[in-house]
Amino acid sequence: MSISPIVKYATHSFTLPDTCVRLRTMLDDPLSSIEDMAKVMSVDPSLSAKVLKLANSALFRFPAQVSSVPKALSIIGGEAAYNISMAETANLAFKSFASDNINFGEFWHKAILTGLIAKSIVQQKGIRGSERYFVVGILHHLSELVCATKLPEKYVEYKSAIAEDTVAMSLQQRFFGFTFAECSGLILKSWNLPESIYEPLLTIELTGSNLGQFEQAVVYLSAAMAQVKLGREVFDKLEIPRSVTETIGLNDYEYDIIFEFAQAESTKIASALN
Repeated sequence: MSISPIVKYATHSFTLPDTCVRLRTMLDDPLSSIEDMAKVMSVDPSLSAKVLKLANSALFRFPAQVSSVPKALSIIGGEAAYNISMAETANLAFKSFASDNINFGEFWHKAILTGLIAKSIVQQKGIRGSERYFVVGILHHLSELVCATKLPEKYVEYKSAIAEDTVAMSLQQRFFGFTFAECSGLILKSWNLPESIYEPLLTIELTGSNLGQFEQAVVYLSAAMAQVKLGREVFDKLEIPRSVTETIGLNDYEYDIIFEFAQAESTKIASALN
């Protein structure tokens, strides 16, 4: 099955909101300021409210209350604000591809859980820019909705074949001829999103050396943990490639912390963005 018609269908069916496009343009313009970005975001009341909710949530863990969009942007930074706008965009995109074959509430929660696990893994490693991984984790699931809408019969067959102890990506390859991660990556690339968002999805291979690369390993593992809703036990439940665990380099206790945090916060953040 060709992946191109699915990507074209998604590209033509959903257009990125103007706010998201303008924020990206400002971030890439060295003459733009935080104040300029705040003005753009303030025009969108829904996005402004969600930025404030997330800025005051455990997602950022700031000690003081953040009460205005300019203050939120000055604290979290432009890139983090853009990533929040992309999380909001993901919610809009997901709803535009709603399918009778998918429980949207459960699906959205799984996407948020994946994003939180990915972000928490990166934070645990002490690496900056963890908000990007939050967005990548969420958008990982975009093409599943697209396939469920465009190819409903094939998707129903795929869902009936999934068992809890199955690595879903291998089944996706068998039923569709591609993985949802790869398809999502191509859709995001066609929307002209930053390479740092679509590249980790586009380059995941089920068997291959690139699972030994940090970004791909994080996306692969966070999706697996969210799929079976397990912390460190995911390594016993699923056959996670050793290259993934070696590349990430965390211990069992750290994985338990990551999963407990993601589970505790996923419902709140899913609600805040929905």
